[in-house]
Amino acid sequence: MLFKTYRILKSILIIGPAYPFRGGIADTNVRLAEEFIASGVDCKIFTFTKQYPSFLFPGKTQYKQEKTEKKVLIYQKVNSINFFNWLKIGNEIRKMKPDVLLFRYWLPFFAPCFGTIARIAKLNNHTKIFSIIDNFIPHERHFADKILSKYFINAIDACVVMSYSVKAEVQRARKNILIDYSPHPLFDNYGESVPKDIAKKALKLDTSKNYLLFFGLVREYKGLDILLEALPLVFSKIDNLHLIVAGEFYQKEDKYLDIINKNNLKERVHIYNQFIPDSLIPYFFCASDLIVQPYKEATQSGVTQIAYHFNKPMIVTNVGGLPEIVPNGKVGYVVEPNHFSVANAILKFYIENKEKEFSECVKIEKQKYSWKRMERTIHGLYEKLLSNNEPNEQY
Repeated sequence: MLFKTYRILKSILIIGPAYPFRGGIADTNVRLAEEFIASGVDCKIFTFTKQYPSFLFPGKTQYKQEKTEKKVLIYQKVNSINFFNWLKIGNEIRKMKPDVLLFRYWLPFFAPCFGTIARIAKLNNHTKIFSIIDNFIPHERHFADKILSKYFINAIDACVVMSYSVKAEVQRARKNILIDYSPHPLFDNYGESVPKDIAKKALKLDTSKNYLLFFGLVREYKGLDILLEALPLVFSKIDNLHLIVAGEFYQKEDKYLDIINKNNLKERVHIYNQFIPDSLIPYFFCASDLIVQPYKEATQSGVTQIAYHFNKPMIVTNVGGLPEIVPNGKVGYVVEPNHFSVANAILKFYIENKEKEFSECVKIEKQKYSWKRMERTIHGLYEKLLSNNEPNEQY
């Protein structure tokens, strides 16, 4: 009987942000490495010595302010803007011969660095080049984005996407690439839920009030202005409702403060203009009844997966991959990206007392978003790649 056996994935090297760098991508790279290690795969991370030049980074710092216990071997090696460093790292990996070199790709800025390292590393005729692609074409576009992303995508053998909109973008750039979909896994590394009153007290909020939450870095495409414009309609009908805005502003606050002042919202909008440390994330989510993501465009969002972890209902807009992971009327609402639609959904949630029903559905729905699923997707692509290119046949 003829059958095929595939080599099992034994070693993987991840290139991308990780501790001491901050942010959701850095945190999830470490979490994925932990999942591989738990399944018996030798997994390490090469992160950056320099991630962005300071003048290109809009935030206050690129680094975590809290110390984190490292459960994964993380080496600061990659300089995103030094061509000679790319050659050095590429040759180091070529000699290491990991089964898979996995890039975390989210900005075309990194395409020259990642694409060059990939091309050198694969010269060992052993290492397969994979990528998890968060965004292929960024939300805030530049004329060179498609050229740069194509340079990167032509250097890899296979990729995982976390939304079908990104899958379509990748396939338009390269029709024959081996690609699979796996939704963004849960952010289950931010601790356990706490009672709502305790969370409010920890943030020095009035425990008698109800709270909406807008969470994450504030950028134009995330639509905070849409939510703020919706609030007068909502607040006119619900007296004890407030909004928490928790995240560092990556643009001037003036636009948003003007809306707040124009509509006399100052007493009911609580702004935490800072990068939220891991230790405070449970309090912001657990103090809130409803997480609102009024994005003007999107691929997928890590915020939805934090909300799932803390069993929180959501309102998202009908853009990108957001409707794929928030079933409308089940764990929240999917609405059009305008303030009337957002306002109506918030009112419906409170008037119909949907919090308990939606929260129970979240507990069921979130079971789809395991880290094991992401890990098995990468294993599956590896086996498929080998079966297509170099099968072993035994009799």
